[in-house]
Amino acid sequence: MSLMSKLLMSTIAITAVLNAGVSEAELTKYFKKFIVKNPAVKVIGTEIVDKKVMKDEGGWEVYLTNMKLEVQAKDKKDQKEISVPQTVFVKGDLMTPVLMNLKKNKNYANEFKPSITKDFYNKEHLLFGNPHAKHKIVVFSDPQCPYCMEIVPEMMKAAKENPDTFALYYYHLPLLRIHPVSEILTRVMHVAQHKGKNDIVHKLYSLKIDAIETNADKVLAAVKKHSGFVVTKAEIDKKAVRDAIKADEDKAIKMMVTGTPTIYFDGEWDKMRNKFKSFMP
Repeated sequence: MSLMSKLLMSTIAITAVLNAGVSEAELTKYFKKFIVKNPAVKVIGTEIVDKKVMKDEGGWEVYLTNMKLEVQAKDKKDQKEISVPQTVFVKGDLMTPVLMNLKKNKNYANEFKPSITKDFYNKEHLLFGNPHAKHKIVVFSDPQCPYCMEIVPEMMKAAKENPDTFALYYYHLPLLRIHPVSEILTRVMHVAQHKGKNDIVHKLYSLKIDAIETNADKVLAAVKKHSGFVVTKAEIDKKAVRDAIKADEDKAIKMMVTGTPTIYFDGEWDKMRNKFKSFMP
């Protein structure tokens, strides 16, 4: 569960009785009644992103949704709408946001994410590999995340060296609470990719820099020294660049991505982040 979800919802799992056949409207009513307890937050709708069936666990249906919320403010101008991911398990007339298997010590809310849709495989996000490759990898990542630095460059290398086997599509998800410097770095990486310098994206994963550095001049100087890539503040400050990063973050919310690196292999969430190794030529 994301931090935003924790702030907006009750921590107590509620099981409700619902008629068969769950629609977005019924989920919205459920969220209003049982999930969102903050009076300053209003549920205004629900999007069902994907639905899966747990065949090995008695046929529970898993609804992967985004709650559409309106956050109230004293000044109506400050009100805003946000999306918060929420998993819901349904079986017959039962509905619950948490399904536990105590014997297996497993929380099934942590076991499912939506499947990738075709629109994620676009040329703007293709970093390495052939778009007609046998296998497609989608990556949500932050260049300063330690786990990303360990895993993602290896995937990039595999796609670069085996373009007919892997196509790697890259989405930016800077974790600014942990390393604010990524806000600048991801914009630099976007500009580099837009210029066809995809190797710069790969190279910046080995950049050593203070995670809390927010001085753009210092960051750009470090990028130049480490990779040779020269970019100006004016280039990374363009609205189109900021909008592109925001669009990637919105995609992450839709796909219920809450951490990095989050990897999808051939359309499905790769929880262990290593499936590509089984298909290396």
